[in-house]
Amino acid sequence: MAKKQQIKTKLIKKANAPKQVPSGRVYITATFNNTLVTLTDQKGDALAWSSAGASGFKGTRKATPFAAITAIEHVVAKAKNVGMTACEVYIKGPGSGRDAAIRALRNAGLNITMIADVTPIPHNGARAAKKRRV
Repeated sequence: MAKKQQIKTKLIKKANAPKQVPSGRVYITATFNNTLVTLTDQKGDALAWSSAGASGFKGTRKATPFAAITAIEHVVAKAKNVGMTACEVYIKGPGSGRDAAIRALRNAGLNITMIADVTPIPHNGARAAKKRRV
């Protein structure tokens, strides 16, 4: 009976231990209203995430470059916790946090190996909405 309990506790300890990931990916989605940051390993499994809203900003302050920097700093702290030193950056969207987010990643100590802009651009797909009349 005691041997079975020892085996179970060893399995639990291994499962709860954070995995060590030397390199991964950082996905940044910069919208007009918020900046979302997701940290993944090379396979694409999410390790950590943050956003300007989750960092404590509300309303129009979420759309600022400073809020994007704060969200990046939260994710980088979690990245260093799992042993990450290098990352690939995939950035999407037209928001104001784009440049500030990349600058914050570089200053936080993560080695950026690649930066890719994956903003979806239509190649004359669906018909555009009518012009706004103000």
